[in-house]
Amino acid sequence: MTSAHRTSPPLAEAAEVSPRALRRRLRRQAAARTWAQLRRNRLGMTGLIVLVLFAAVAVFAPWLADANELRASQATGPLLAPPSADYPLGTDDNGRSVLALLIFGSRVPLIVGLTATVISMVIGTIVGIASGILDGFAGAALFRVTEWFLVIPFLPLALVLATLLGGSLGSVILVIGITGWPSTALLIRAQTLSVRERPFIERAQILGAGRWHLMSRHIFPNVLPLVFANTTLTVAGSVLAETTLAFLGFGDPTAVSWGTMLNAAFANGAVSLGAWWFLIPPGICVVLVVLAFTLAGQALEDIVNPRLKESR
Repeated sequence: MTSAHRTSPPLAEAAEVSPRALRRRLRRQAAARTWAQLRRNRLGMTGLIVLVLFAAVAVFAPWLADANELRASQATGPLLAPPSADYPLGTDDNGRSVLALLIFGSRVPLIVGLTATVISMVIGTIVGIASGILDGFAGAALFRVTEWFLVIPFLPLALVLATLLGGSLGSVILVIGITGWPSTALLIRAQTLSVRERPFIERAQILGAGRWHLMSRHIFPNVLPLVFANTTLTVAGSVLAETTLAFLGFGDPTAVSWGTMLNAAFANGAVSLGAWWFLIPPGICVVLVVLAFTLAGQALEDIVNPRLKESR
């Protein structure tokens, strides 16, 4: 009797918890475990702190620098002047403050990188799950299309699409988004094929679950952690792709970014003139952001798949 009284309250409490509340509780617990593991990863936390700093600079750019300094017509500084008290990072070929350009230039790479990555993740996840769950011609066709996009060199394809679509910011986002999904699709397809072999999928099929139910209720939740980890790594590639396109002159000419700064520096002979302050700061910022996303992404990969950490 005493034992029954001792066990009845937990049973009653469990009975009162709805399935939705139980799922929310499990998700909060999983998020707390992930955050605790991430905090123990020094490289991952370093990358995360650097990303937060760059994000803060991009958000608070109007309060950190004067937007009027971006206009060449209103620039009053000397041309290609070295760093001084008035201009801590010197001036460009139009007399604009390099520091102001650097601060406002952080917005475009982050916006393009995050938005293009979302497009790549959506396309790659849908194609990857579909090619892994569908049998016969449909699954094979999706897999072959993914391989076809994967073997095409990224830069020529991106340049052709950028030329056809124009140099607006939306076009750059679309170009990077629709050329960056194949690797994600292959990764998600491999995970989908692995999940398909698990016993609970077979039980769901025996109970009459259709393909849409399997994809939405069983496959997708199991590949979602891998999608999040791969998203962080893909953002780094998207930022680098935006910088490359802008440096080659295929970016938005009306938007200030680190890529357009590098393009202007090379076009005006900053290397031969020794104007290092016009060339090195945007390059360092690109390297730091890409490295920070890579470190954070690898830390998330180690959490999602501990076998990767053991193999390194």
